[in-house]
Amino acid sequence: MDFTFTEDQLAFRDTVQSMLDNEVTTPSIRARWESESGESEAMLNTLNEMGMNALLVPESCGGLGMSLVDFVLLAEACGKAALPETVVEDNVVAVGLLSDLLEAGVNSTQVEQLLGSIAEGSARVGCTHMINPYSNFAHRKDFMLLANGNDIHLVPSSELTFTAMKSVDPSRRLQKIDWSPSRKTRVADGELGAGLLRATINRGALAASAQLLGLAQAMVQQAVDYASTREQFGKAIGTNQAVKHLMADCAVQIEFARPAVYRAAYTVSVAPQRADWAVSHAKTAAGSAAELTARNATQVHGAMGYTWECDLHIWVKRAWALAREWGDAGFHKNRIHEWLLQPNALLGPEFTFGKRHIETTESAAA
Repeated sequence: MDFTFTEDQLAFRDTVQSMLDNEVTTPSIRARWESESGESEAMLNTLNEMGMNALLVPESCGGLGMSLVDFVLLAEACGKAALPETVVEDNVVAVGLLSDLLEAGVNSTQVEQLLGSIAEGSARVGCTHMINPYSNFAHRKDFMLLANGNDIHLVPSSELTFTAMKSVDPSRRLQKIDWSPSRKTRVADGELGAGLLRATINRGALAASAQLLGLAQAMVQQAVDYASTREQFGKAIGTNQAVKHLMADCAVQIEFARPAVYRAAYTVSVAPQRADWAVSHAKTAAGSAAELTARNATQVHGAMGYTWECDLHIWVKRAWALAREWGDAGFHKNRIHEWLLQPNALLGPEFTFGKRHIETTESAAA
């Protein structure tokens, strides 16, 4: 079984990464902090022209109909660039939930039209969940998918009241949403709603995990670059073993987290409602790697690393925020604990490729 990404997937990632490296600079990010919207319309248009908004939309709605395995590398690239715009969350979480509603035959005409508008870049939809009390840039969306118990509501933003909340990350514009649930806006409830909300948590945590992986890589690179040029006693501080060990520890954590994130992307794309264990593993691993890297990279920068003038702060504060979004470490470790203790847990090397692999092997032997 080949687990490597295809040449097309890698080429698309490289193209997006190159564009982000050129366009999402630290001065442009800081400029967003001072702007009224907090976003760059030019960047949103560029991402749309590159096909980011259409990637996960079903082909029947005018999209490309691709999977999260295709998108996970792009989410990682957005994290590496500390992209303020919410293209990852909007496409992974909101488009994912809308696609699930379409597949379930719920409000098919409205949902299909909305997905078509997302694919062409003329509409933006956000998604929140009861585990996430605030939503990033919710006031900039045309519609919001909101949870009320097991009910899911699709509500025009014109019917919502937004209250701005302060975030540790100045690139984020968190909003508290006040609204009144009604039968008119309800699109799913009961068992269907509960299952869709479970899938939504998994998609949200996956989106955060992929970005955390990219953030950690960017922080390591910044720390290495700084340690290579900053001199003390006539030599670069990067030649000291203590500094090397700090960065080596981060690199190890990142490499352990990477396959967990990629596996979670595959698992969510196949069965989002049954991907709890894979997603929680990815979120825990990526969150730990990003938080360790934030701490060690700041230490490598010395006293300057604690100042707002140091660009490293942009990535550090995004890592702090995303490590707690869509479930903090305690939430996801508890889900892993529950899965490990359930009697049907597929534990051991014989289940590396899943139960189906074992059944196929036994059948062939017979």
